Amino acid sequence: MSVRVQYFTDPSCAWSWNTEPKLRRLMVEFGDSLSWTYVMGGLSRDFTALPDKGKKAYTWLLKHWLDVSDQGGMPVDPRMWSEGPIASSYPACMAVKAAGMQASDGGYAYLRAVREGLMCFRRKLDTTEALVEEARGAGLDVERFRVDLGSHATVEAFGADLELARDIPDDARERGGTSKKEGPERVTFPTMAFHGQDGSVRRVYGFRPYEEYAGAALAAGAEPLGGDPPGVLEAVKRFGRISTKEVEAVCNLAGPRAHAELWQLASDWRLKPVKVLTGWLWEAA
Repeated sequence: MSVRVQYFTDPSCAWSWNTEPKLRRLMVEFGDSLSWTYVMGGLSRDFTALPDKGKKAYTWLLKHWLDVSDQGGMPVDPRMWSEGPIASSYPACMAVKAAGMQASDGGYAYLRAVREGLMCFRRKLDTTEALVEEARGAGLDVERFRVDLGSHATVEAFGADLELARDIPDDARERGGTSKKEGPERVTFPTMAFHGQDGSVRRVYGFRPYEEYAGAALAAGAEPLGGDPPGVLEAVKRFGRISTKEVEAVCNLAGPRAHAELWQLASDWRLKPVKVLTGWLWEAA
């Protein structure tokens, strides 16, 4: 039996973007032993309503993304906040819920596509048409997605996620696991809650070392697959576009070796580098 993981996040959360290497490593090392549910906690209904930010909110967010990327190592291009900022993260959250209604992966591929669009490619993903276009790229049934995105079921699913994120566990405050930057207090993003078969729950709040996530998974009863980590091409085949930091984590390669292997594969025309302002993403050539 698999351990159920509730992943509390938001498509526009910089800390969650920088947790992707750890998330993908968990997926590789534990496989079907972990069953993922993506809880869209709603980072901001209105970014300009961030406390003490007002009209300066977008400038603050631009710097915030750069600061978080510097710590987490994921590539980022925050110029969206100066060129064409999204007003709210709620439309993208609802789009992920709509994707989850048809996707076998619970909406992860679509969530990833939206993250990349926001974090790396300066896409203004807060309108129906923009979000529908991302569904096309993620391989979803576009017409069904359009219908689901405008449905009451999606609104209700997102509303249920907001309530889950605002249902504060007993240990959250003492462990620094809450946030109240706008509106009601909620768990911080990212948060992973590992639900064991015995009814126990192990939670990891915020941006933490990989060992804490893996330790919580093991304590909840998940079983690692064992064996060698995947090679770079195998990782790209599984996940599609991938960052250098994710190659380091998923393939268990030290930074210099990961860089060397990626550029060698690019020089052999087996990978295509995709430039982002502060780094690179890689995809099959």
